[in-house]
Amino acid sequence: MAEPGRKRWSSRGSFLLATTGAAVGLGNVWRFPFLAGENGGAAFVLVYLAFVFLIGVPVITAELALGRMGHRSPIGSVKTIIREQGAHAGWQAIGVISLLVPFLGFTYYSIVAGWSLYYTVEAARNAFDSMGAADSQRLFQDLAASPWLTVFLQGVVIGLTAVVVGSGLHRGIERATKVMMPSLVFIMLIMVVYNVFAADVTAALAFLFTPDFSQLTRTSLLLALGQAFFSVGVGVGFMMTYGAYLPREVSVPHAAFVIGAVDTVIALLAGLVIFPIVFASNLSPAEGPGLVFITMPIAFGGMGLGHVIGVLFFLLLSLAAYTTTLGMLEPIVSYLEERWQTSRRTLAVVAGGSIWIVGFLPALSDNVLADIRPLSFIGTMSEMSFFGVFDFVTASVLLPINALLIALFSGWVVAGNAFRRELAMKHDVFFTVWQVLMRYIAPVAVLVILISGFIQ
Repeated sequence: MAEPGRKRWSSRGSFLLATTGAAVGLGNVWRFPFLAGENGGAAFVLVYLAFVFLIGVPVITAELALGRMGHRSPIGSVKTIIREQGAHAGWQAIGVISLLVPFLGFTYYSIVAGWSLYYTVEAARNAFDSMGAADSQRLFQDLAASPWLTVFLQGVVIGLTAVVVGSGLHRGIERATKVMMPSLVFIMLIMVVYNVFAADVTAALAFLFTPDFSQLTRTSLLLALGQAFFSVGVGVGFMMTYGAYLPREVSVPHAAFVIGAVDTVIALLAGLVIFPIVFASNLSPAEGPGLVFITMPIAFGGMGLGHVIGVLFFLLLSLAAYTTTLGMLEPIVSYLEERWQTSRRTLAVVAGGSIWIVGFLPALSDNVLADIRPLSFIGTMSEMSFFGVFDFVTASVLLPINALLIALFSGWVVAGNAFRRELAMKHDVFFTVWQVLMRYIAPVAVLVILISGFIQ
């Protein structure tokens, strides 16, 4: 039987490419720039950075360390640590949720990733040429309303992910991310350079980086906290899984810091990719996800080299989504490897097929199942479609609960000396600060996120 815990990243660079690739996703491309621009620009960015490095990075440090301590899948690692520490078996919930989150998340994330692929093809055939608002709205509505096309695109994304993950750590994930992550950054830099000469980069810089502290409200602080926490991949399961493959000579705290820094830089670059084009086209930046699939095609249709830039942009989206889906499937396959004596390719197909079948529910939310509200008897979710329910349960319930459990488990249950050895920080004061953050600050922050999800 394959033993996931015996795998090792071939190099520190391979690990960082794969992990930052899993952390960088669609939310970096549209959500962070939009939030920053609407909530005080540079003021929001500064608060976000503080939350990333004071809360997000310490928690992913714990996840990576737990993975390396256990040397197995999230469930296997947590079980091993519980046994070694003599802890209560109830903490196994961390491992279970660390598989549930990527499983459920992948069911609907693959839908949006499929849209990105579709729009890449549409851009390549110059479908956005002279496109108006009504045409752009109709294009997106027709896509969402087509059950067969939506399910097909979803299946393509899941299938491509299963092919790479099924090929193994070195021949699959490492090879793929070594190509995709540099390509993603290269495309972003090309588009930023284009924007400097052909779009309104001055307005974008002012929108993103001019501090306006008057716009920093309690709501914007909460948005910054939530974005910081989940942008770096807290509680999703891939940090613990990828950490299990981490060689002893790699510093976990340093790796976590690099992941947080790269994730933030790419989010900021995304703002310089999107907003110069939006402002040059006299369009509104306040569109959220609609900015990507409705507003941006209008902009590409009316700009010089819009055909080429449109292809690059949606290819960028597809790459960002794909590197994340690899991180979603790997924890599940690594767990299945521990349970069944069969090939990794077979397990990847089984896992991917299961996700695709369950994913039919959110995939059909805008067409066949459009009138169904599965949890209409629960006030908070009474008006949600299957897509909305899957998203809410995963991102607003399971993710923060898992992050809370990880913080409490790492701060209070696992012996301090075990983490002290694992983290190998040069000065005791750094470890003390990390422990305080895990015991007190991070749990409070996660509780705020969890409660706000139900209030909103």
